[in-house]
Amino acid sequence: MKKLLLPVIMISSCLAAQAPAGYYNGTSGLAGYALKSKLHDIISSKNINWNYSDLQNLYNQTDLDKYYDHTAANTTYLLDIYSEIPSGPDAYEYTSAQMIGSASAEGQGWNREHMMPQSTFYSNYPMYSDLFYVIPTDAKINQLRSNYPYGMVGSTIYYTFSNSSRIGNCAIPGITYTGRVYEPINEFKGDVARSLLYFAVRYEGKLGTFNFNNDTNPSSDTNPLDGTEERSYDPAYIAMLLQWHQQDPVSQREIDRNNAVYAIQKNRNPFIDNPSWINAIWSQTADAVAPQAPTNLSATQNSAYFTTLSWTPSTSTDVIGYKIYQNGTLIGSTKNTTFTADHLTPATAYTFTVKAYDNGYLISPDSNTVSSTTLASDTYAKDIMITKYLEGTANNKGLEITNKTGHPVNLNDYRLSIQLPGGSNYYYPAPYELEGILQNNESAVVLNPDANFSCYTIGQARFVTAAPQMTFSGSQYVELRYKSTSVDAIGVPGTNNFSTLGNVSLYRKTNVTQPVTTFNISEWNSYPTDYCQNLGALAAAEVTSVQQNEFKVYPNPVSDHIFVNGKTENIKSAQILDFSGKLIYSEKDPFRNKREIPVQSLPAGSYLLNLDGKAYPFIKK
Repeated sequence: MKKLLLPVIMISSCLAAQAPAGYYNGTSGLAGYALKSKLHDIISSKNINWNYSDLQNLYNQTDLDKYYDHTAANTTYLLDIYSEIPSGPDAYEYTSAQMIGSASAEGQGWNREHMMPQSTFYSNYPMYSDLFYVIPTDAKINQLRSNYPYGMVGSTIYYTFSNSSRIGNCAIPGITYTGRVYEPINEFKGDVARSLLYFAVRYEGKLGTFNFNNDTNPSSDTNPLDGTEERSYDPAYIAMLLQWHQQDPVSQREIDRNNAVYAIQKNRNPFIDNPSWINAIWSQTADAVAPQAPTNLSATQNSAYFTTLSWTPSTSTDVIGYKIYQNGTLIGSTKNTTFTADHLTPATAYTFTVKAYDNGYLISPDSNTVSSTTLASDTYAKDIMITKYLEGTANNKGLEITNKTGHPVNLNDYRLSIQLPGGSNYYYPAPYELEGILQNNESAVVLNPDANFSCYTIGQARFVTAAPQMTFSGSQYVELRYKSTSVDAIGVPGTNNFSTLGNVSLYRKTNVTQPVTTFNISEWNSYPTDYCQNLGALAAAEVTSVQQNEFKVYPNPVSDHIFVNGKTENIKSAQILDFSGKLIYSEKDPFRNKREIPVQSLPAGSYLLNLDGKAYPFIKK
C-alpha cells in the first residue's frame, strides 16, 4: 500500500511551535524586507557548517523516504524528489551507500544536487554544503539539469524522466531567458520554492557578490538572482516561486526535514515554520516615484585607512537602503545612516556621495558631496588580523580573528583559504567565507564542529565549520583574505610548515598591532597542543580606552545594576571583562528596551564595561 505524503496546512502559531521557543523573537509586527532581514539575522547567527563529504551520511538523518514507498521507520532508502513517483512504485531507489560521481542513465546511483547551482557562489563554504538546498538526487538527472534554473517548461521538451519531471525550454511568464529549465513534478514544486527562498534569506548580504545576470545576453542568463540583497530574484521568477509555494503547501516531510536539519546545522527554514512569511515579504507593491535624496552627508571620523560617513535619512517612507559612492564608484550599501569606507590609502583625498533606494529599486538623486583626506598615519590596524591559532589533537582546530581597526568591519568579503598539505602551492578550491559585522575591539572565533577545547565551547564560537580551512594538520599555510587579496597569514606558502605549526598553539603578542602577509614566528607566543586560554576575549591592555564623557556610566562603585546615559540605542554589544581579559558577560543590543546592565552576580573587584569596543572601567562592591 502506498503511503502518500499529505499536505499539511497549519496556522502560523502551530507551525511556529516546530521551532524552539523564542527562536523567532523580534519578528512580530515586521513585514516586507525588514522581516526578511530580521529572519536573516536569526537563521545566520548560529550555524554549524559541515564538510561537503559529510552530507552522504547526514542524509540518513534528513532524507529517508518514510512517506511514500516505505512505512518502516528504519528504512534505508533515500527520498529523491527528481525520481519519486507519489502515486505508485518508483522506477529505482537508492541507499546512501549508492552515491556515484557520474552516470550514463537514470537509476545507476545518486549524487548531491545543489538546488541553487554551486557556480552561483563559486563552490565556496558555507554555501557549498548547506543541507537546506543540497539534496540527494539521481546522478543522471543531476548531470542533465547542469546549472539550469528551475522553471516552467514550454513546448520544446528535451528530456522527460521516470517520475515525469522534465527539462525543456523556459516558459516562465515575463522572463527574458529562453534556455533550458528543469521543472519538478507538482508534488515538490513548493519544496523547491521554499528552498530557494531560504537561500535568499540565509545569504542576504552576499547575494550581490554571487554569480548572476549575464547582462550582455539576458536570453542565455541561467541564474535567476538579480543582484539585489532584499528582493533577491527577478520579479517574474519571484512570482513563479510564490505560485509554486501556494499550489504545493508545506508537507509533513518538510516539517520533519526542517527539524532534522536544525539538529545538524542549528538553523531553520523559516518558510516551513511559517509559510505566511513568504507573502509578507515578497507580495509588496512598489510605487513609481523615486525617493528623495539623503541630506547633510558628512565625514564624522577620519583615519589613515578609513572614513566614517553620516547623513540625514531620505524623507521618503519606502526607502529600504542607501548606496555609497567613493570617487563616483559604488563601494557598498547599508540600511543605516552611517557607513565606514575602509581599505583606504593614507594621506589620500576622497569624495563621497550617497543615494537612497526604495523597495522598487528606484534610486534617489545624489546627496551633497563630502571630501575627506585620510591621515598619514594613526594607531589603528589597517585591517582585521588572526590573533590565535590552535592546532590541537584530532579536530581541535581553532582560529581567532580580531578587529583593532577603530571601526566595525563587514566580514562578508573576507574568507579563509588554505593550501593542500605537505608543502603544496595549490589551495583547496573552496574557501570558507565569513559573514556579519565584527565590531571594533571584538574577536570572532572559528572552530571545527568536532573541536573539544577545555576553555571554549562550540556554542560560544562565532563560526563553526568543517570546511577544509578548519581541518589543518600543522603542515599547511593558512591565509585570511579580503576578496582576493591576502590580509594575514599563518605559515609560509608552498612549504611544509609542520616544524613551526605542528602540535602547537600560537597566540599573537599584544604589541603586534598590524596584520602581515609574511608570517614571522617572533610575533607569536607558542604554547603546547590543545592550549586554550582567553579565547574570544581581548586582554585589558588591548581594549581601546575612552573618555568617561562619551557615555556616563554610574554608579561607580556599583552594587546590582550599572546604568549608562547617552545615545545608547545604537550600541550593538556590551561585554564585561576582568582585567586579565577574561570575558565575564556578553549581551547583544543591550539597550534596546532598557538602560542598565545586571552585575549583581559579579564578585567584588575591578572590571571593564566594553560598549562596541570602547572600555569603561568600574568597580563592583
